[in-house]
Amino acid sequence: MRQDMLVREAWEQYLLNRKDKWSDRHLQDHMRLAEPGGRMALKGKRQIVPGPLASLMVLRLSELTKDTVDAWLAVEVKSRPARARLAFSLLKAFITWSQEQVDYEGLASPEVCTNKRIREHLPKPKMKVDCLQREQLAAWFRAVRSHPNPVISTYLQGLLITGARREELAGLRWEDVDFRWRQLVLDDKVEGTGGRTIPLTPYLARLLMILKEYNETLPSKRRLLTLQKMGKSWAPSPWVFHSKTSADGKIAEPRIAHNEALQTAELPHITLHGLRRSFGTLSEWVEVPVGVVAQIQGHKPSAIAEKHYRRRPLDLLRMWHDKIETWMLEQAGIPFQSSVD
Repeated sequence: MRQDMLVREAWEQYLLNRKDKWSDRHLQDHMRLAEPGGRMALKGKRQIVPGPLASLMVLRLSELTKDTVDAWLAVEVKSRPARARLAFSLLKAFITWSQEQVDYEGLASPEVCTNKRIREHLPKPKMKVDCLQREQLAAWFRAVRSHPNPVISTYLQGLLITGARREELAGLRWEDVDFRWRQLVLDDKVEGTGGRTIPLTPYLARLLMILKEYNETLPSKRRLLTLQKMGKSWAPSPWVFHSKTSADGKIAEPRIAHNEALQTAELPHITLHGLRRSFGTLSEWVEVPVGVVAQIQGHKPSAIAEKHYRRRPLDLLRMWHDKIETWMLEQAGIPFQSSVD
């Protein structure tokens, strides 16, 4: 039974054993990279292609030798180098785990994790530098604000104004928005659910209030009748950035809308994570302390003083965050009068 054990069988046990210790995103990476493919995508008519690890999943665990992995990696890096690098990293962790299990010990070759020849196949990671410049803010805001979908428009502006990770902001619920005390509770990538509280700046608060009214507006009688015939009832979405077409009810793929906005504004390509990078970079124009930006973005402290002697309260973060937003709006030429003193 040990000799016939498939990689997929051990892999599924590995995920089951470790999922409580991982973030949702990390677990999804493991599942997607081992995806066998062939199923239809949730959107469009295309089929999901097999993940980089899919070809290894059908092998016996004892067949995971350095030669097998070496040949596999040489093929994968040609078509999708970044995904191959991540897949190899996850595979090494899996093999290390398997060596510590009584049922799998000694099956996969530990040389996979230490062989220099295999590592030479890996491309060097490229540092991403996409970032909005100060003089590009006016064109970017103009294009994003003109998007016909207010949910997408607010979401993209929120990514830039908060510097949050795309999944953190997409997972925002109305129960996590406090308009009275002007704060947002985000599910931090590192700290987990409800792991980070950040300020809610005045302009973004105004946009979210409009979304809240839009979300709570009763649909037309025709729509209500359609739902009734389907055996469903209407209720406001719990998600701030809700979607009627996504599987889980929240915004899933805003990249298409953002790329269209970049083309309209005639700006170079900037990823959604580039908006997070832009927040950190543009905040230097306002001379915000680095530690304040790191705390808002959810970065770990890098200095001893920051790690052990700085615990900034939310009102102090809010003072600096409001200044960042005000400066962005000034550069974009957006007239906005805050009612907050």
